[in-house]
This record gives sequence, C-alpha cells and structure tokens, in this order.
Amino acid sequence: MTTPPPVPDEQLLRLDHQICFSLHAASRAFNGVYRVVLKDLDLTYPQYLVMLVLWEHGDLPVKQLGERLRLDSGTLSPLVKRLEAAGRVRRERSTEDERSVTVRLTADGAALRERAADVPRRILAASGVSVEELTGLQQLLGRVTTALDAAASAG
Repeated sequence: MTTPPPVPDEQLLRLDHQICFSLHAASRAFNGVYRVVLKDLDLTYPQYLVMLVLWEHGDLPVKQLGERLRLDSGTLSPLVKRLEAAGRVRRERSTEDERSVTVRLTADGAALRERAADVPRRILAASGVSVEELTGLQQLLGRVTTALDAAASAG
C-alpha cells in the first residue's frame, strides 16, 4: 500500500480534500439518476434497495433486512409500510415471537423484478465508466467500509 503525499495543514479542512464529501456527492448524483430510472417502477431508491434484497433472499425478518441494508428500524419501517401500501410486500408477525415481523413479496412485488431487470444497465450507462472500473470501485469501497466499521467499533 502506498502512502499518499502529505497535505499541508492549511489545506486539510478543504472540502475538495474530503473523501467523505466525494462519496456524498457521488451518492447524490446516483440518487438523481435512480430517481429518473425508477420513476416508471413507482419506486424510490431506498424502496428499490429493499426490493433488491427481497428479490435476492426472499422472505426476511425486518431485523435481517435492516442489517443487510444497514438501516435502523426507524428508517426501514416507513419504507416497508409504503411498499406494503403499494401492494409490493406484506408484513407478517411471527406466531412464535410476536416481536418479529417478516417481510414477504406479494405477487405484484415479485413480478416487478422483471420490469426492474434493466435498471442496473441504465445506471451503468449513465455512470460513464466501464463495468471493470465500477467493479474495482465497488471492491475498494467494500474495503474502506470494512476498515471504517472496524475503526468505529474500536472507538
């Protein structure tokens, strides 16, 4: 691993030197494109993420869904409620543990998967980079996320 050149103290707090801001700006740009691409599916970007997890893994307890999406229940619950109101998912309370709620795709939610199949291609095209570049970026971000999670856990 190479060490980046030192940044002079007077430049450390410049916005253009903050990787967190670069990630934030890229995320907002992605959200803008997703807003356009997902409009025909009547999904918001966070709802799309919920659907992706359910299409991949099937029925999941809310707790596992939140862990997979890195969302707390206060953020996830309204998303799931809106998807339920739209007829895409249904929530079912466990008969063994009434505190546990499982999220299940409805027939409409499962059928939406086929209509969403082109979304990743459209996002890739809009990004202006190759599959290889995005894959490399995704791997790098995975390593950064793991390191940051470890640093946050260490206090």
